[in-house]
Amino acid sequence: MKKCFRSVPAVLVWAAGLLSPLSGTANPGPQTHTSALGRGSPTQNFALGAPSPTLIGLREEPIGRSAFPSGVPGVPQPSVGLHTIDAETPQGLQDLFAPGPDVLPLVSAHRGGAAKDFPENCIATFEETLRHCWSMLEIDPRYTKDHVLVLNHDPTLERTTSGSGRVADHTLAALKQLRLKDLQGNLTEHRMPTLDEALEWARGKTILVLDNKDVPIPDLVRKIEEHHAEAYAMVMAYSFDAIKQCHAANPNIMMEIMVGDRKRLEAFDKTGVPWRNVIAFVGHTPPQEAGLCEQIHAKGARCLAGTSRNIDLRFLKGRAERMELLEPDYRALLKLGVDVIETDIPRQVGPLLYAGHPVPASKAKYFRK
Repeated sequence: MKKCFRSVPAVLVWAAGLLSPLSGTANPGPQTHTSALGRGSPTQNFALGAPSPTLIGLREEPIGRSAFPSGVPGVPQPSVGLHTIDAETPQGLQDLFAPGPDVLPLVSAHRGGAAKDFPENCIATFEETLRHCWSMLEIDPRYTKDHVLVLNHDPTLERTTSGSGRVADHTLAALKQLRLKDLQGNLTEHRMPTLDEALEWARGKTILVLDNKDVPIPDLVRKIEEHHAEAYAMVMAYSFDAIKQCHAANPNIMMEIMVGDRKRLEAFDKTGVPWRNVIAFVGHTPPQEAGLCEQIHAKGARCLAGTSRNIDLRFLKGRAERMELLEPDYRALLKLGVDVIETDIPRQVGPLLYAGHPVPASKAKYFRK
């Protein structure tokens, strides 16, 4: 493994050029980096979304833990009272996702779990999600004109910010002047975070899943290594070549991979990458092949399914008066063997599914409230 070099923190780059105007200069395209890249308690009750003095260890994030100075636009105040996940080591993260007979107290917040006043891919939104439930956070890195990784789902700015044009055509300093929009399109005071900021904030709090969008896998691996984040950051790898590339660069980094049928399962088997290094995304609809999740469990991995394109929409579009009416549909996924649900509404789905259920004793050391 080649030596990794630490870059100047992105927040300093922003501060140095805060007054720079938006630029319309075309982006020549990102330059690909080529560097190779015991605590706890027994089973306890966890009622998500409500204060509880008896929840697993009762750890609140102390004042002053925030990774960034207060007063910086778009960066939240120090974290207090979050549902935190801390695997501590890469091996701990693999153990957390090792299959077992019990369900995890865990959802995955698609784009961080946006809501009114809380934009997607925003650190304040991440914190708001973790105040309600334990959750992984799926995020979307993209390159700026000056080759800094920021979080924005779309390649363009209109839907998510007060700006316009392509993310890749603007510098970090220019993007930091923009305000983020919430789901209703309302402008907020929140600003676009960098991947560096998100990785530092997430340490000891949650698990980030980095979608690769237009960012090469080696660049994501390098960024995880810079922050020593192998214990809490995963890479989303769509192709088998990308899976093998990530594992060869750093075998300590876990991945979310696409295993929607037995053909993909058998093809992944041939890559030689251990199943303990992955969580398997089985689709945005219930698995069509009976026993697929059981087969994945037998191989040594957990299963994840998405509900943002179907069940979630019934709540978001007002087709269901109460979340409780949708509970059977979410629970049907768990009965099929799905372990983690990726959702646009984690603050509703997490408490709905896991309230009153015990944290598995074998996993309790990783969860805090």
